[in-house]
Amino acid sequence: MRFYMTGQRSFANRGCEAIVRSTVAILARNFGHVEFLVPSDDIALDKMQWPEAGEYGVRFVESYFPAWTRPWAHIQRIPLKAIKTAGWPFSFPAALRAQIEGVDAVISVGGDNYSLDYRLPSLLMGIDQLAMKMDKPVIIWGASVGPFDSDPKFLPAIRRHLAQMTLIAVRESISFEYLTGKMGLTNVVLMADPAFTLEKQAFDVADYWPMAQNGDVIGFNISPLIERYRSDKQNLRAEAETFIRMAVSKGYGVLLVPHVMPLRGDDVNDDATYMNGMLASLNDLGSSVTALPRESNASQLKHAISKVRYFIGARTHATIAALSSAVPTVSIAYSVKAIGINKDLLGDMPVVLPTPELSADALMAKLSYLIENKNEIVGALDKKLPLWRDSVEKAADELKARVLKDA
Repeated sequence: MRFYMTGQRSFANRGCEAIVRSTVAILARNFGHVEFLVPSDDIALDKMQWPEAGEYGVRFVESYFPAWTRPWAHIQRIPLKAIKTAGWPFSFPAALRAQIEGVDAVISVGGDNYSLDYRLPSLLMGIDQLAMKMDKPVIIWGASVGPFDSDPKFLPAIRRHLAQMTLIAVRESISFEYLTGKMGLTNVVLMADPAFTLEKQAFDVADYWPMAQNGDVIGFNISPLIERYRSDKQNLRAEAETFIRMAVSKGYGVLLVPHVMPLRGDDVNDDATYMNGMLASLNDLGSSVTALPRESNASQLKHAISKVRYFIGARTHATIAALSSAVPTVSIAYSVKAIGINKDLLGDMPVVLPTPELSADALMAKLSYLIENKNEIVGALDKKLPLWRDSVEKAADELKARVLKDA
């Protein structure tokens, strides 16, 4: 079997890397010998992140993201039905057509591409339609999908599109209930995010480990992304730094864990640059606050995260690395995905901090909750995690059955 992974462009986001790595392993177990075409903006850099990828049947191919993608996404903000329902009105290059013609199925990964968080997903829908016209099964895999109600002129188009999918495997119940209930779709199954099955890659963390007077280390991830959800941008970082000072004063060490880091240079969405600025502001705390290196891959980051006592994170897959390692975790949430994942895994436990409520005191209150309820949280995770990993295997079984039926 050969699969094309649409929705993937770079391992700069270690969450994307985690999804790809874990999905490759899951499908290899189900199908035996499998090949994967994984789109990449920079093949050499992605290969450096995963040098062994070829051993798992992975071949990186040039991603398709034409210059007119973003302008078209802006044009589709115009509230006209003809624009909203136009889809992807551009032709595709011969190389992409040949790649999709040569696979058995297309798997769309990426976590939350089918939402309005990044404007209309027109390019992805266009690639889906290209594959469907070639009679290829198209699957959304391990994703949060929707909601789309804030753009009612687009809603009928996306519903028709999703109804044509061979399978939609969503990673949390909020998406599942939305798609099966409000949108009335019947091709939807519920699974855990595939990254819950990601294998760790051990490495020596001693050089990066903070000093903790009480022996306990807090893993902390915060990103420049969440500043768009706050008007007081500088205060957000200042609040985070104040929280770290409070934690260190109580004897904790703090390990800063970047999870989205460009593989070359930096940009406005770079956790490492953002948190290194915090580290510089906190240099008077000495070795009580340290940071993991920006070249760490997703599996190495999970290994390091699994060793902390508590974790607080804004990036979804940083928190998944912690939760899947049974580390008591607080998710700084800016979208439905963090809320849904935590609701399904830990029920009503107050382990989600909405971004607009972020402050030093709120972070400390959440840390106190983790400390006071550590045994209950770990017990709940130990009980639930095997079921979640099993849900990924069951979704893979369903994917296999539907792909082979349509092959």
